[in-house]
Amino acid sequence: MEYLEAEFTITCPDGLLQTARDLLADAAATSGFESFEDTDNGMRGYVQTALFDEEKLKSQLVDFPLQDTNVAYTVKQAEDKDWNQTWEDNGFDPIDIDNGRLVVVDANHCDGHSLPETAKVIKIDAKLAFGTGTHETTQMIISTLLNLDGSAALPLKGLRVLDCGCGTGILGIAASMLGASEVTGYDIDEWSVKNTLHNARLNHVANVNALLGDASVIATIDGLFDLVLANINRNILLNDMAAMRSKMAHGAVLILSGFYEDDIPLLVEKAKGLDLSLTQKKGKGNWRCLVFKAL
Repeated sequence: MEYLEAEFTITCPDGLLQTARDLLADAAATSGFESFEDTDNGMRGYVQTALFDEEKLKSQLVDFPLQDTNVAYTVKQAEDKDWNQTWEDNGFDPIDIDNGRLVVVDANHCDGHSLPETAKVIKIDAKLAFGTGTHETTQMIISTLLNLDGSAALPLKGLRVLDCGCGTGILGIAASMLGASEVTGYDIDEWSVKNTLHNARLNHVANVNALLGDASVIATIDGLFDLVLANINRNILLNDMAAMRSKMAHGAVLILSGFYEDDIPLLVEKAKGLDLSLTQKKGKGNWRCLVFKAL
């Protein structure tokens, strides 16, 4: 499998380099990039040659969501090695969410770890470095799910859930384990759709499905949802929120993450125009999570 290596150079205000790296990783992922490593003045990314969408990458960088920040890049053929295997070999340590109520583990490196006996455990096959639960946005959404119905053992019992931009399927799998009756995810990347289904099988979850496409695929799904999840960057959330709202039942909950404090006013204004009322806001590091209710 042939890969390209992109060298990204970030110019940004002092103290914001890591924030810019996080945003850049999110943006580059939509154009096919699979893994990254930090450099002194930016980061290096790897993408399968056949999957690289350079026009999409350029459009993301033109509208980069961090003030006074510029990103330049060069692309070359990557060294011939198995980058997926490199990630699999390294993996990630268990992620404890809400003091042992739920733990995310690397399916390929889960032996030898001592886990809380009462924890719900999600195994993620870490073939690529996205959606493993290591990111603050993923942790905030799962924490919100755990506490959606107070201290209930299954806070999502009987709910129908839509997972927008499902990635590895971690949020949908968590929703299923927390009692959801049905979970439908979608993603623009074929690999993500396949990986969601793979991880659902790995966790013995039978009620998670995944569709290939962007937000337009929502219109093809029958019925309404009680809960909608979206861990995506600000611009896509603003563009797709109306489609999400169109499939929300009365009183349904929308949980959003993948953005920063400065993005909140735009998202709240958009939600208000769609008859969505803000009920909760939380933060972890520089990232934020918002919860809305359909009026």
